[in-house]
Amino acid sequence: MNPLRAFLAVLAVSAALVLQVSVFPYVAWQGVVPNLVLLVVVGAAVVRGAQFAMVLGFAAGVLLDLAPPADHVAGRWALAFVVVGYVAGRVAQHGRPTATAVLATVAASSFLGTSLFALSGLVLRDPPLTIPDLLQVVVVSVVWDVVLAPFVLPLVMAMFHRIEPERAAVQ
Repeated sequence: MNPLRAFLAVLAVSAALVLQVSVFPYVAWQGVVPNLVLLVVVGAAVVRGAQFAMVLGFAAGVLLDLAPPADHVAGRWALAFVVVGYVAGRVAQHGRPTATAVLATVAASSFLGTSLFALSGLVLRDPPLTIPDLLQVVVVSVVWDVVLAPFVLPLVMAMFHRIEPERAAVQ
């Protein structure tokens, strides 16, 4: 792995994580904040493919699981982001995705990641919430992520593409 790519990936995840846990709680909608870390994983997946995004998703998920004010069992976001990295990375195998395809990937990834996180919470009873509450969180999360995607993904995708343009999954 290219050390510059790894450094920039850690930097992007760290910046997204800091914004997500420190700034965005002030703009939470119905208690749900945008998941910038998920958007970084999706951007990496679309440009670099599933393998890189799964590793990045695991690392980003562990960081998000351990970042204050985490109130859940550690590992739930890591699991969700590994799956998101794999699914979003499969988009890169079908040539250059259109803007609509990328937004659809963000919506599907947000739904999948948030649902996996919520379902793992139901299984672990962590925290005990009702199904309608979880569905509301999933819907609000998808809306947040799709609204912020046009602002975040072009930056993330351009960064990952410029590091090694000859090895990018999307040319």
